[in-house]
Amino acid sequence: MKEILIALALAAVLSVAGFYTWKVLGSRAPAVPQVVVDTRSSYATSTYSVKYPSDFTLDMQYAYDRFGPKKLINGTRFIIPGTMATGTNLSGDTYLSVEQLPRAKRCTGDIYLQANVTARDITENGTEYSFASSTGAAAGNVYEEQVYALATSSPCTAVRYYIHSAAIENFPTGMVREFDRGALLTEFDKIRQSLVLQ
Repeated sequence: MKEILIALALAAVLSVAGFYTWKVLGSRAPAVPQVVVDTRSSYATSTYSVKYPSDFTLDMQYAYDRFGPKKLINGTRFIIPGTMATGTNLSGDTYLSVEQLPRAKRCTGDIYLQANVTARDITENGTEYSFASSTGAAAGNVYEEQVYALATSSPCTAVRYYIHSAAIENFPTGMVREFDRGALLTEFDKIRQSLVLQ
């Protein structure tokens, strides 16, 4: 009799546990795998490919003209969306470009800039760059350029960050906010790091 009571008690416990498991755990919706949507577009030429945010504007007719009309540097420009500049001191003509100098004897960042600057070598994630930068100001505007030349590329290929902003102190207090420089550079870095030479 004692064995029967133990068996009945054990059956009751197992029944309650089974019912609880079915009711609580079994009624939960199965886990849905997270789907990451790639919101980047791709652009490719015969010499390179790159990925960029789909809300950037692609300009395939771009040529860097700061050296004058006889020394144009051809390339492709990716212009930030207007929403990135709206309400800030960042100008809507800010862009990243991929440019090439087929006849360059040495592929260094300084040859892409009009300012008299010195390039320095940097390595990032196994990629060797010759980096140069310059900043200029005129009429309350700031023009910053950073150039990452791929030191061993042929033709000489470089990525230019062109950041045009207005001096924040020239605006009445509260009229605009200072642009998020870190977020902009992070986005430009992602584009640069996606560059693959063909």
